[in-house]
Amino acid sequence: MKSSETCRGPVGLTRRNMLQIGAIGAFNLALPQLLAASERGGLGGITPRADSCILVFLNGGPSHLDMWDMKSDLPAEMRSEFQPIATTVPGVQVCDHLPRLSQLMNHVALVRSVHHDQVAHAPAVYTALTGIRSNIRAGIVGAKPTDHPAIGSVVGCYRPSASRVTPYVMMPYLTQEGAGGPLQPGFMGGMLGRTHDPFVVLQGGPRSDSFNMPALATGADMQASRVLGRRQLLLGMNQNGTPISRGQSNEMERLQARACDLLTSSAAQRAFQLDHEPMRVRDAYGRNIYGQSMLLARRLVEAGTRLTCISWAPNANATWDTHGGNFTKLRNELLPPFDLGISSLLSDLVDRGLLERTLVVVMGEIGRTPRINAGAGRDHWEHCYTVMFAGGGVRPGYVHGASDRRGAYPSNAPVTASDIVATIYHSLGIPADLEIRDRLDRPNFLVPEGTPIRDVFA
Repeated sequence: MKSSETCRGPVGLTRRNMLQIGAIGAFNLALPQLLAASERGGLGGITPRADSCILVFLNGGPSHLDMWDMKSDLPAEMRSEFQPIATTVPGVQVCDHLPRLSQLMNHVALVRSVHHDQVAHAPAVYTALTGIRSNIRAGIVGAKPTDHPAIGSVVGCYRPSASRVTPYVMMPYLTQEGAGGPLQPGFMGGMLGRTHDPFVVLQGGPRSDSFNMPALATGADMQASRVLGRRQLLLGMNQNGTPISRGQSNEMERLQARACDLLTSSAAQRAFQLDHEPMRVRDAYGRNIYGQSMLLARRLVEAGTRLTCISWAPNANATWDTHGGNFTKLRNELLPPFDLGISSLLSDLVDRGLLERTLVVVMGEIGRTPRINAGAGRDHWEHCYTVMFAGGGVRPGYVHGASDRRGAYPSNAPVTASDIVATIYHSLGIPADLEIRDRLDRPNFLVPEGTPIRDVFA
């Protein structure tokens, strides 16, 4: 059966499974026993360390040299204007504009040696979010239905939630590749089909910290019974379609079913209602769209959503792409709300007993150049950057790898963007070598060039 019709779930084959199946005769094993053993241990025999993931994607490329990997002895043309400060982990420092996060680093693991070979935003975003190298080096590249699927699409497909809350949510923007450009690749269902696209929650409404969710608005006269009645009517219409249209109607039916679940599930409705949170909690996360996105992400985790992605930019050049005025922008616009939001999120997850089973990932698609340009900015630098992990079985207070003395290249334990994606999947109980099928039933391995960073886990 094609993956556009259903996910293969626990019976999706990995390279390891293939070898095991080849050995069935030698060890007198029955195939049902093998599959049952795999199911008990998770996909491919991996026991999930996390049930959900919150991915805070600092879209545009945050400066690792001014946040996570300070090099205070650099020459003036490279040295950050910010100062390193001590954290709750001896010997680990972050910049002085992350004071709250510095007090929570005992829950965090940093990977300081990430790299890949994509310099432009769209190819780098695609590589960072899927672990698949883009064959386009530069230029305006948009999302395509043939793309490798987003992490949230895969997790929702192969580890579906028991609740009726949508498994994959993206907020507060569908980030464009430049203002007015196409949707960046790496966020959508791609080859798995539209039914695995994220449920999108957009910034909107009368305030800058509010969301626009017309998909959850049923209208005053639309009760649950009427929604279900319309669902049955649409189902009948789909089943009576012509032979040519029936192939497409299956996907439409699943989209309609997902919409029906959202409109009739009180748990799903409640998860999105931020006004149910006390004012002090909303204030603690920050009265801005990104802080409120992190609060909404926490609510969705509690309700059963598998992956929530917060893309921190309306377009690739709007926020963390600091080619000019890097220090001013970080100091005044970017780091204060990030520090407030991420520290509140981590504290909240700890206090509610959720961090152990929730993987939190903070990353961008690239780093920034060691050399400061003539506009007091830093340019794209794909050769070395930092990724932050917390929860989900991650070793707390750990630093993996290192950059050289200029923060330009990995000097110890280098890892690729594909390894980062494989590590996220490993925490969620999904093997990097899982075989997935595109809409033409062609096999593809999930992250063929990625290996989980085992040392990151406790």
